[in-house]
Amino acid sequence: MESAASKKPCCERVGEFFKSAKFLIYLGHALSTWGDRMWNFAVAVFLVELYGNSLLLTAVYGLVVAGSVLLLGAIIGDWVDKNPRLKVAQTSLVVQNSAVILCGVLLMVVFQFKVQLTTLYNGWLLTSCYIMVITIANIANLASTAMSISIQRDWVVVVAGDDRSKLADMNATVRIIDQLTNILAPMLVGQIMAFGSHFIGCGFISGWNLFSMCLEYFLLWKVYQKTPALAFKAGQKDADDQELKHLNVQKETGNSENPVEGSQLMNETAEVKKNTSCCYQMTEPIRTFKDGWVAYYNQSIFFAGMSLAFLYMTVLGFDCITTGYAYTQGLNGSVLSLLMGASAISGICGTVAFTWIRKKCGLIRTGFIAGVAQLSCLMLCVASVVAPGSPFDLSVSPFDEVLKHLFGDSGSLRESPTLVPTIEPQIQINATVFEEAPQVESYMSVCLLFAGVIAARIGLWSFDLTVTQLIQENVIESERGIINGVQNSMNYLLDLLHFIMVILAPNPEAFGLLVIISVSFVAMGHMMYFRFAYKSLRSRLFLFCSPEQKPDPNIPSLPNSV
Repeated sequence: MESAASKKPCCERVGEFFKSAKFLIYLGHALSTWGDRMWNFAVAVFLVELYGNSLLLTAVYGLVVAGSVLLLGAIIGDWVDKNPRLKVAQTSLVVQNSAVILCGVLLMVVFQFKVQLTTLYNGWLLTSCYIMVITIANIANLASTAMSISIQRDWVVVVAGDDRSKLADMNATVRIIDQLTNILAPMLVGQIMAFGSHFIGCGFISGWNLFSMCLEYFLLWKVYQKTPALAFKAGQKDADDQELKHLNVQKETGNSENPVEGSQLMNETAEVKKNTSCCYQMTEPIRTFKDGWVAYYNQSIFFAGMSLAFLYMTVLGFDCITTGYAYTQGLNGSVLSLLMGASAISGICGTVAFTWIRKKCGLIRTGFIAGVAQLSCLMLCVASVVAPGSPFDLSVSPFDEVLKHLFGDSGSLRESPTLVPTIEPQIQINATVFEEAPQVESYMSVCLLFAGVIAARIGLWSFDLTVTQLIQENVIESERGIINGVQNSMNYLLDLLHFIMVILAPNPEAFGLLVIISVSFVAMGHMMYFRFAYKSLRSRLFLFCSPEQKPDPNIPSLPNSV
């Protein structure tokens, strides 16, 4: 028998979808990520332009962002947990967009009056502007982190309800939106800066964020109205119950004349005063940081989360490092833009494959299959290290380039290609491009490298969605924020380590070693997941065979996670 929903006319069902909370979340997320991707692309270009085509300010900005999330991830997550959902989302939205708008206006002033600012106070005023830009941009990134935790890790779960298939579909759709905006948004702002100017680019981004903030604010309110469950939050409710209980105890004790109860009240009052003292308040962030990492370690999905973090310790992605190496191997900006497009398509295929495999095999087994697929594809990258055309040479010390920059050069220039990065907005890719690609003897090595990187995106994004949903399903509601905050910190920590690894071995001859190290970390990450999956599936099989056995609280117990 057909359901009532299937009997409705097609136009009516389409209209209901566009009015649903699910679509409104998609629309709000698309607006948010579009602004984020434009800003993340543009701020790197702006900082390079401001500092005379030097990457110094960009490197400092990247270090500040990574360090801030690493230290404050747990605290941000704890703030998300302890406050009402609508307040968290709207506050994060306003702070993030206001910071981007302010930063854009400040950059417009700097670009317009840079010559005058250079001469004032011996250039210290311009330096102060640089510091303000990086600081405000970092605040925007922290607010974006809070927004991401709130919407993608909490609101999506509540809107999906108890339907795990709906949750998987929503996660996959959100990730497809991420993939598309990651390609299209930088193309738009790059064209604006290419045919206009950096001043116009700053103005456009500021105007977009002002428009987007107002519309997203309205969309959040509509989703909140359409989903009554968002008004009830486990952690907030428990805190309110504890406070009410404490007030009732104080009231009952105050009306009693029992001296023993009176002394207990005095002790409780003294403890409250102690907890509200200045020192206690100052050390609260440290305790939150510690409690967050301890709670993360005690989670049943700890090894699954760690496995995802280890995938960030890699040079096998489309960032400035890989594109820089591609230049040394003879690839130009046009070819790189096509490769990035292929990478985005591969990532979308991975999100679609996730939903299909999950329905057939279950969530945990989907992660296992995705891990095997990713590792198999990365074997092409390992093969590229020894393939014809590879510059890999163990006789060249990976520290030669570092020592040359630190202590100077003996006189003669190296014969190997020297990277001369320039920002060229006309190229429609979110990467650093170069003036002229050098000629190489064979393209076999670089073809194998990028074939492995692009193919591995299918397994990578399927695995990412698997771990994301495992965290959503198995972390209790009152700890979603702090656990996801620590997860973000772990991701940034491993990402920071991979940049340090490149700094220590920057020459093309050592890139093959970086590839091997990257694949090793990916393999270790998947070994952690395999351990988690084996333990979880074995426990479920044992419980299925022994109905009298009490479930282990350390094992995820949702039947749809199998």
